Formats: sequence, C-alpha cells, structure tokens
Amino acid sequence: MALRVGIIGAGPSGLAQLRAFESARQKGAPIPEIMCFEKQDDWGGQWNNSWRIGLDAHGEPVHTSMYRHLWSNGPKECLEFSDYSFDEHFGRAISSFPPREVLFDYIKGRVEKSDVRKYVQFNTVARHTSYNEDTQEFTLTVEDLKTNLTETHVFDKLVVATGHFSVPSVPEFTGIKTFPGEVLHAHDFRGAERFYGKRLLMIGSSYSAEDIGMQAHKMGAASITLSYRTAPMGYDWPWNTVERPLVTHFDGGTAHFRDGTQDDFDVVVLCTGYQHKYPFLPSELSLKSPNVLYPANLYKGVVWQQNTNLFYLGAQDQYYTFNMFDAQAWFARDVMTGAIDLPSLAEREADIQLWLERQAGLTDHDAEADFQSDYLRELIDATDYPSFDLDAVSQLFKDWMHNKHTDILGYRDAVHRSVVTGTTSTKHHTLWLNALDDSLERYLHGPSQDKDTEAGLTDRHRGRQGNIEGAGAGPSLIHHAITSAP
Repeated sequence: MALRVGIIGAGPSGLAQLRAFESARQKGAPIPEIMCFEKQDDWGGQWNNSWRIGLDAHGEPVHTSMYRHLWSNGPKECLEFSDYSFDEHFGRAISSFPPREVLFDYIKGRVEKSDVRKYVQFNTVARHTSYNEDTQEFTLTVEDLKTNLTETHVFDKLVVATGHFSVPSVPEFTGIKTFPGEVLHAHDFRGAERFYGKRLLMIGSSYSAEDIGMQAHKMGAASITLSYRTAPMGYDWPWNTVERPLVTHFDGGTAHFRDGTQDDFDVVVLCTGYQHKYPFLPSELSLKSPNVLYPANLYKGVVWQQNTNLFYLGAQDQYYTFNMFDAQAWFARDVMTGAIDLPSLAEREADIQLWLERQAGLTDHDAEADFQSDYLRELIDATDYPSFDLDAVSQLFKDWMHNKHTDILGYRDAVHRSVVTGTTSTKHHTLWLNALDDSLERYLHGPSQDKDTEAGLTDRHRGRQGNIEGAGAGPSLIHHAITSAP
C-alpha cells in the first residue's frame, strides 16, 4: 500500500511540503498519497490576510496576524526560494522590501506553476488526532466548514504546518481593566490610520512593537512609547518615540513603569508574542516551546523525538522563512520516504542537545543569524534542495540589522543583492515613509507617492519637532493619501 501523508495547513510551510513532493515527482521518484487540509478558503496562511479579527465567518479563530500597510521588515533576498527567484516571478528586479500583497503573489506563483492544488481541501479544519502504536497510524478527524460534516482519515505520516503566530500570548497587568481607551493584541491590529493624533503604548520589544509603532508614527500618531521587559531595542527612534521599562500597573488612563515614571495614553497594543498551540493534537504529540531558534524535542528542528512519523515545519523563531521551510520540507520528505535513515533515539537526543547548548550561548543577533544559517546548511546538505550561499545571506541579515539601528525609518529604502540570481534590487519609486498605497498594482507600476508630497513627508510634518508644537501638526497622512490618489 502507498505511503499516506497528511499535511495540516497550506501556508508557506504546508506549501513547501507540497512543493518538496512535487519536486521529487518531477525527477521521476514515486510520491505518497497526499492530503492537505487548510481551514481558510485559499492558501497562503498568514499572507492570506483578512480584515476580520477574533472569529472568521465560520466561527473559527482568525489565523492571520497581518495588516494593511505591512511591508517586509527584512530583505526579500533573505527569504528567496532557491528554485524560484523573484526575477523569474516578476520578470524584472524589484525593491528589497516589498509589501505583503507582493510577497503573497510571489508565494502563490511557485505553487501555481506546480500541480499541487489538487491535494488541498480548503475550508477544512483539523479537529482531532490519535495515534495507534500497534499499527503506527494517525487517525485525523477534520470538519468541512461549509457543510459542517466531519470526516476521518488515516495516515502513516503527519505534517504539522500551521505555524505559531496565530494564538496570542496575553499577559495580565494590574489595573488594566480600568484603562478607558482601546486595548488590543498585535494579532488583532489591522492598520494604524485610526491612531492619528493618539498616544500609543506598545508593550513588547520585538518585531511587532517596532513595526506597528513605526507604522503608527508614519500615520501621524502623537507619541509612541515602547515598554520592554528585558532590554530596550535601542534604535535611533524618531522624535516622538521613547522606550521605557515594563509597565507595573495601570490607574485609569495612566500607565506606571518599573523605573518609577508614568504617562497617560489613549491606546495600548500588546506586542507580547504568540503561543505554540495545536488543539487538534493530543498532549503527547503537541509541541510546547517558547519562541526560540531551536525548540527542544524536534530532531533537526523537524522530527518529533518520541514519534518519528510526526513532523513540524516552521516551529522555530525565524530569521530565514520561506527558504527555511523549504529546507525543512525537503528533509521531512526524505525521512518519510526512507531516503534519509534516522539515527537512534539516543543519537538524536545527543544531536538536539548540541544545538540547544550552542543556542544557549548565543550573545547577539549576528550570532543568531549565523546559528540559523548553520542549521539550514545541515538540512540542505542532507537533501537535493538547491543550495545557495548561506554565508552571504547571513551577512545580508547583519547588514539589515545594522541599517535598522542607524535608520529605523529608512532601512526599507536600502537595496540588496540576490544570492540566487546575483541581481541587485532596484530602489522603490516611493520612500517607505511616504508609501501609503501598498497594493501590488501601485508597487509594480507606480506612480511614486514622493511627488504627491512635494518634498516628501518628513518628521516635521508629523507633529512637534524642535520648537514646533502640536501633536500631529501638519497635513494628515490619511487625508493626503486620499486627495492625492490617481
């Protein structure tokens, strides 16, 4: 009987697994019987974003955490598929930091060229999984969200590709229930336009806080305060942005901080991360981990240590994304099909411990980039996934992080070189700070929005700078975008 493989999720990780099998099929190798289940009505996972928050049209938790005016916060050259370049997809060079819709188009482009959509059942959510030790089979119950009918499927191998940036981690703060303004988690953020003239408190000190905070600045927020638990991010922030230690408590609209200071706010955004949550899995198969570069209990970051028929893709913190999911999917494919023989339980555990020990010694972001580059190198060396210059990509990460520290509002205007094609990206027609239309059409074909703003919108247009008084003084970015639309 043919090997039966179930894949839960058709986001970038699940699509990588489908592409891995399709690559093998194109080379003449037999592939398993494959079924992929996706609860949304299209593939793309996070990138298939929605205006909805909380629950979707079927009463299921909304998956995506993405939002309007979301532009890549890392160079596209660091996530480029080695078997499908940006040049191939768009037919020309584009800028290094495209918006969400452009990256979604790129993700879809590769799988649309492959005959893999036939494997995906959309509007279908995984409900329950059990594993029979005697037969070594998974029994997976899924529900069709349109008909409300459940089905049961049996698989020899199961791939969990649902990601881990959808279930918010929401801490409690003393007195926060007395806060009279808006309180939301970053998962429910859909755009900063409504923050014009508002005083924002962002609790958290990672990518979400940084990106939402700077989008709020771009959209005319009066002030942005970033509250950190461990250490400040330390960027050269614009004039209306400060960092403070963690909030200790709220008293109405006033937040009190660990350093004894306090301030009044209109909005609180909890940028406090996400949980690994797999409600369709029993506890003995469910990964429980903080967001780290190398989760414990996954051999090569992919294979469940206590059951090597179970695979996780994209379960770690990420410098690399799309191309790392590829490397993991190729590795998982070869383990499933027997092309890679797994070592013993003890040998796998020793290998995991070596990676965990190295992870514990990482001292900065540069070391973390090198760590994940070395991790990918191991996976790629074990399979036929097309190799690329990982050292060059690691250096791209370091250059990007340096640029962020020197110019947090302008780093997206930098250009980088693809290690896949050798192409240097183009300068985008509009500075990120002025780009108020993030559509695919406007991105690819213009016109520039820099000219809409005469000399370009700068910090002095957005409120108090130097001796200029008034939060949000000057033209409204939102109204300007509307009146200047072609």
